[in-house]
Amino acid sequence: MARKSKPITILENVTITDVAAEGKAIARVDDLVVFIPFVAPGDVVDIQLTRKRKQFAEGKAIRFHHYSEKRATPFCEHFGICGGCKWQHLPYSEQLKFKQQQVIDNLTRIGKIDLPSISPIIGSEKTDFYRNKLEYTFSNKRWLTDDERFSETRFDMDALGFHIPGMFDKVLDINKCWLQEDISNRIRLSIKAFCKQHDYTFFDLRNQIGFMRNLIIRTTSTGELMVIVIFYKEDIDKRKNLLNHLVSSFPEISSLQYVINGKANDTITDQEVIVYKGSDCIYEEMEGLKFKISPKSFYQTNSEQAYTLYKVARNFAALTGDELVYDLYTGTGTIANFVAAQCKQVIGIEYVPEAIEDAKVNAKLNNIENTQFFAGDMKDLLTEDFIKQYGRPDVIITDPPRAGMHDDVINTILSASPKKIVYVSCNPATQARDLSLLDVKYSVLKVQPVDMFPHTHHVENVVLLEKR
Repeated sequence: MARKSKPITILENVTITDVAAEGKAIARVDDLVVFIPFVAPGDVVDIQLTRKRKQFAEGKAIRFHHYSEKRATPFCEHFGICGGCKWQHLPYSEQLKFKQQQVIDNLTRIGKIDLPSISPIIGSEKTDFYRNKLEYTFSNKRWLTDDERFSETRFDMDALGFHIPGMFDKVLDINKCWLQEDISNRIRLSIKAFCKQHDYTFFDLRNQIGFMRNLIIRTTSTGELMVIVIFYKEDIDKRKNLLNHLVSSFPEISSLQYVINGKANDTITDQEVIVYKGSDCIYEEMEGLKFKISPKSFYQTNSEQAYTLYKVARNFAALTGDELVYDLYTGTGTIANFVAAQCKQVIGIEYVPEAIEDAKVNAKLNNIENTQFFAGDMKDLLTEDFIKQYGRPDVIITDPPRAGMHDDVINTILSASPKKIVYVSCNPATQARDLSLLDVKYSVLKVQPVDMFPHTHHVENVVLLEKR
């Protein structure tokens, strides 16, 4: 017996009231909270529910009765499908208001601690072409638009672009992305055209077949350019032909590298990256300091706004020259080297060994002699024995990943009892959770949101804590 399909629920003439987490907006219908993407507060829409639970539902706008005055015209042709810049339909001034409120809501509702007044968010001067790194995926399972799906025409299914949110094997073919300088678009389109012309197969993630797998493009404010092509398997002639095409077509590439990744996942952290042409790295500059960026290195993806973020962190630390500073999750030592001139010594700790090697190179490159760097899992490395050996910190600067800090790390920080903690976070929700744990010994004195990612819901936040 055939299964009966569930009836489609449509809510009519619903007013969007607010913005929620993950870039979605909120509507309230009776006692039901509905989350909808790509709409703005003040829009009046019909909503088709896609998921329903007891106290909330998710849906999509299928008809607009009234457009909000708090709207802007999206500038990207891929808006509404690509999962990247979900807030293009909001003026940047409105985006900043919602991000500010997001920080306030997370710190008050999750942290539940005493807070000072939160400083106004610092916006990004550049709101397009602001990223220094993008990662693209080759796929033979291109995402089709509604018009294409219902057409009888056969379409080319190869794509080079971004994954569709929630669909691991579907990729949106990107014509123009507004996130990275246009050289990124030209290189991507040139690679795709070359591969199509010479019958290179695009990767099938579900079946693990194909030749072309991923593409990473990194740029710097100094004009350097790194391109990393990831192949699923080795084919010397095809690989060389494509890489030679890039060499001849784009002489501005400073570092051309490649990876053969035959694993089930796309990560290259455990793979050998091979230099084909040029240098094995590129360099970024900040306040006269040079920073080496290798293929696997983490560096803040908005270079100009990273400088703003680090200045806030340094100002919060208010170093006098006599302090021992611990820089946790140091990455390539950017913050550590950035504050080194204002303190006695900096100890940087990071999980990725390659990043630590870059951190050491960065210190040497800038003639900085008062830094030490250690690679290892933070919760295993940062222990009482470590602190006894290398000294008790006066200041801790911590910039953890989105998941925040492990409980063992927080307990070690509490045991170390630095006078100050400067907590830089890319996720105010997990930051709020960690602040509530630190509250047993520390008070929050300052809070400064910084917008690193225009047109997204993401926001960085810097908090200064001082020992009671």
